[in-house]
Amino acid sequence: MSQNTQTTISQPQHPLLTTLNPASATPLPTPATSPTPPPQSAPPVPSILGLDALFNNPVFAGGIGLAGLGAAAAFGRRALISGAALLRRQLLVNIEISKRDPSYNWVLAWLAQPRDNSGFLAQRLTRLRNLSVATSTRSLSPRGIEEAGTGGGKIHADFRVQPGFGRHIVRHAPGVYIAVNREKAGTATTATGEPHETLTLTLLWAHRHVLADVFTQAHALAQSFQQGKTIVYTARKMEWAVLGKPRLKRPLGSVILDEGVKERLVDDVREFLRAQQWYTDRGVPYRRGYLLYGPPGTGKTSFIQALAGELDYNVAMINLSEVGMTDDLLAQLLTQLPEKSILLLEDVDAALVNRRQRDPDGYSGRTVTASGLLNALDGLAAGEDRIAFLTTNHIDRLDPALIRPGRVDMMVRIGEATRYQAAQMWDRYYGDIDKDHSGRERFLRRLDELGLFGGNDQNPDVPKRHTSTAAIQGLFQFNKGDMEGAIKMAEGLIPRTFEPEQPASEGTIKAPA
Repeated sequence: MSQNTQTTISQPQHPLLTTLNPASATPLPTPATSPTPPPQSAPPVPSILGLDALFNNPVFAGGIGLAGLGAAAAFGRRALISGAALLRRQLLVNIEISKRDPSYNWVLAWLAQPRDNSGFLAQRLTRLRNLSVATSTRSLSPRGIEEAGTGGGKIHADFRVQPGFGRHIVRHAPGVYIAVNREKAGTATTATGEPHETLTLTLLWAHRHVLADVFTQAHALAQSFQQGKTIVYTARKMEWAVLGKPRLKRPLGSVILDEGVKERLVDDVREFLRAQQWYTDRGVPYRRGYLLYGPPGTGKTSFIQALAGELDYNVAMINLSEVGMTDDLLAQLLTQLPEKSILLLEDVDAALVNRRQRDPDGYSGRTVTASGLLNALDGLAAGEDRIAFLTTNHIDRLDPALIRPGRVDMMVRIGEATRYQAAQMWDRYYGDIDKDHSGRERFLRRLDELGLFGGNDQNPDVPKRHTSTAAIQGLFQFNKGDMEGAIKMAEGLIPRTFEPEQPASEGTIKAPA
């Protein structure tokens, strides 16, 4: 080639240099960089139970949350109840009183007493809204005296308002409150169908000593209600029950027995009561039995009632002739005899007559046997700390095993009225008007003439007769304050013999007597 060709080769510069010296070189376009793709995750493994779909379901997830909250609330409630019960056991004390317990009525009467509930808090806590009432009545005017326009004597009624069924709060002392819960059971446990009742007292553990004061005051209150009275218990199926209202104590002097008989019995009973330690030291069962026998109307039962009043005891009667009375039931009743009570078994001769014939109503006789009575009085089932009185009109009908020592320790005959008894009864009824005893001598002479003291020594022709103290008492009560009338009517003391009436002849008309 003729011409020299000059070729210029442009070498690319390094981008860093271009950046450092931008004026000296023209920057070349930088190649475009593609974005880095995200890493690929492993494909999900399908669940066998399909739980992932359930947990991803918002409805299901919300249900689990609600269930968890409910479980937590239930657990918290249970913990709160358990904690409250634990706190209650630690801070409170409860005492339950059954209606079968004698203290049930005592505490109810104590709760009915008025209390000082002054103060804002006490007035609102101790308001009784459920009440019950127990009513007792008594006559204010002498019996037999009727007031004009009333048709009878005045009757005084006592209404005792006491807490009814439900929960109550009683203020015992300043700062001491007692919660009372009186409940009635749904089932009846007595023969009368009366529902069983319980009374629960609740107070702070720090005030537990108050319970002794409550029962002491309740017992003292019950004793004040029964002051001067004798309670008579009777057997009602498996338990003892009070028979009617408490009776006024009968003075021992109102029962006139033959000379020395009453004093001998009273002295023996008192000696027995003083000798309890003597019986214990010698291992002898502490019980004593008495048998009073004699004709009816001579004062056997009256003496027992008066003796109970003299000793401040009650009387517990058992009717051995009652239908349903068995040997086992008799033994159980004697082991549960009420405290400070005299056991009375009347007419034991008639009770042990076992009637084998069957009546039209299906009744086949009494179920208490002679052996059952013997074991109940002096056997393995016999109780201790007991005074038992047996009465009979026919001692010859009793089994000799019944009246042996150990079962009957003392037998006393209460016989017909004697001259001594007639004189004592006259002085008791007419002593205030017969100052010089002339009326008494005329009355006794009249009874001698009638042979009512077993004959007349001066006149052998007079029949030998006897009368009872009950008949003499009835004569005096009929002639109250009229001793002349009693002397004139003394002939009425002669015992009467009633013959069976002859059958009426055909065609006659029966008229009332």
